[in-house]
Amino acid sequence: MFGFVSSTAGVAAAVWTLRRGHSHGACWSHGRAQLGAMTLVPWARRQRARLEVDAAEAGLSATQGAARRWVMSDAQAPAAHSAVGGSVKVGAPDAAQDNGSKRMRVRRILEADEAILGTHVKVNGWVRTVRDQKQFAFINVNDGSNVTGIQIVVPSEKLQGYAELMKQLSTGCSVAVLGTVVESPGKGQKYEIRADDVILLGGADASFPLQKKRHGLEFLRTIAHLRPRTNSIGAAMRVRSAMAQAIHAFFAQRDFVYLHTPILTSSDCEGAGEMFRVTSLLPEGVKGSELPLKDDKSGEVEFKKDFFGKSSFLTVSGQLGGEVYASALTDIYTFGPTFRAENSNTTRHLAEFWMIEPEMAFVDLSDVMENAEAMIKYVLQHLRSECGSDLEFFDQYVQKGLLEKLDLCLREPFGRISYTDAIEELNKAVKEKNIKFEFGAPVWGSDLQTEHERYLAEKLFQKPVFVYDYPSEIKAFYMKFNDHDDGRTVSATDLLVPGIGELIGGSAREHRLEVLKAKMKDFGLDEAAYWWYLDLRRYGTVKHGGYGLGFERFVQFCTGMENIRDVIPFPRYPGQCEF
Repeated sequence: MFGFVSSTAGVAAAVWTLRRGHSHGACWSHGRAQLGAMTLVPWARRQRARLEVDAAEAGLSATQGAARRWVMSDAQAPAAHSAVGGSVKVGAPDAAQDNGSKRMRVRRILEADEAILGTHVKVNGWVRTVRDQKQFAFINVNDGSNVTGIQIVVPSEKLQGYAELMKQLSTGCSVAVLGTVVESPGKGQKYEIRADDVILLGGADASFPLQKKRHGLEFLRTIAHLRPRTNSIGAAMRVRSAMAQAIHAFFAQRDFVYLHTPILTSSDCEGAGEMFRVTSLLPEGVKGSELPLKDDKSGEVEFKKDFFGKSSFLTVSGQLGGEVYASALTDIYTFGPTFRAENSNTTRHLAEFWMIEPEMAFVDLSDVMENAEAMIKYVLQHLRSECGSDLEFFDQYVQKGLLEKLDLCLREPFGRISYTDAIEELNKAVKEKNIKFEFGAPVWGSDLQTEHERYLAEKLFQKPVFVYDYPSEIKAFYMKFNDHDDGRTVSATDLLVPGIGELIGGSAREHRLEVLKAKMKDFGLDEAAYWWYLDLRRYGTVKHGGYGLGFERFVQFCTGMENIRDVIPFPRYPGQCEF
């Protein structure tokens, strides 16, 4: 369909000209922009680097890859592209592959410099809107690479089969577009594509639920298989992806080892007992009365006859396994799914979510907090440089002031306050500032409620803040007793952020064998079940610590999305496990 230059000589010349009078020449005009003879120059450094990546994927040399730009000549034009214009192909998916080109993502086109003007490109995507104005049709095509998509201008007189296309084209259709990048005279978008070919790959039934109007996020959760095509969910998933990549990059730069900890476990890291049990004792058709029992009197199930020979669960945390490998590799991190069988229907809880859990040897609580703050800021900096348009979308339509909030986190050091001082400040807020909390003023020894956490982050500090040295009674068994107050508190911290509350929970781990055994006894934990965890203290124990970051809450913080169910592809919560 289109020829493309791939010779070294072609690149050396680095100049291609489309002359007036070619069947796809620069003389085309639709009353919105008039183009003369166009000289195409090499890409700027950023675009060239991207093309070199494409070339490597295609098995071409870097020089050949940089030259892979479509050039049209009269001799190369097939019969379908006569002087009267291009063609429209309906229901011919294979035709989209006949041009010998690689598709180009919309984001790359819109972020390119002006050297891209006049370039012939292929774009695949889904139709968001169609406007037929007789002489021209304007189609917005989105391929998921950005919020806006790109406008396709289709001249009715230039393309054969135009009327048939307009009958079949609708919101939700998938298309392939071949055309030329031109300057857009409209506001809000630098470029648009003047179509030479529009190929309908897949039609959309009239029942397609995502028409051109705003849809509530609650409704979108009922169609989780289609909601990625909306602006808000698409942007949230792009931000989520960029954050995950940045997290891996942060730890890789600091020589952390990425560890895959088990999904199936017999250990309860948190000691809360809110775990999903995994069993093979209930295959299809087995009745409860047929389960193996320990004895007739107790009625308890005999899990020794289960697949693993013991009770097994979906993991609530990879921390304990992480401690094992930190005791040999020094610095590790996990990034994987975790599960909690909590019957919580809040905007902050999920039954299945992802956790980032670093574990570091030879550190104290101060080191843990420093690492957590550095990681948060690294990710925010990456988002500001790589996800600018998505963050602007969230700032405009989801949470006003989001960008300023994120920038403040980058500029300012995080606050730090002890639990004891935090309790004092919260009580002072009630007595002196007449602040009303639903759960009242907290007393020392009680856990902070979300409203207390948000007051500290949003009102008192107006930025993220670490609260540290919590009472030992309200924290997990593995957290290290503080020596300075005879074990009244533990060396633990929570990072509280505006709009969310708790984002990170971390601590120095109890590395002293006898102290840990005593704590396990106080928590009612069976030493025999944790024999391997105790071994870490028997053989070369060291001070160590780490933290857990709820990834979805972090995505919430960075996007301003109110409900955690809208920042994970397929949310799992009480009563919902579809898709």
